[in-house]
Amino acid sequence: MSTKIHDRDDEHDLFAEVCPCRSLLDLLGNKWSSLTIGALDDGPQRFGELQRKLEGISPKVLTQTLRRLENAGFLERTIYPEVPLHVEYCLTDLGHSASVPLAHLRNWALDNMTRVPNLIPAAPSS
Repeated sequence: MSTKIHDRDDEHDLFAEVCPCRSLLDLLGNKWSSLTIGALDDGPQRFGELQRKLEGISPKVLTQTLRRLENAGFLERTIYPEVPLHVEYCLTDLGHSASVPLAHLRNWALDNMTRVPNLIPAAPSS
């Protein structure tokens, strides 16, 4: 049984080495990107809130993930010029559209993790 839905673009081949979608798949296929988008699906959050929610992510990796997602247009960073400085992150329309299939993937992983033989727990990030 094929899982292929249909070809949407005659100009691009997902399986070709030079397909530009590979960078997008790389970004969204990253566990921290998927989890960050999922965390922000609940609404705008500050850095510290995200770090607490995403147990095991280091400040450096969270910063890199947020920058990559912001640069790609999946989230927006808002700075509130208050004392102390207040920064919030929220999903853009593009981020919300990506959150739907990523939620399906996260739920599939939860539902099927016990079926995967020899699954090794993820190592803590540093």
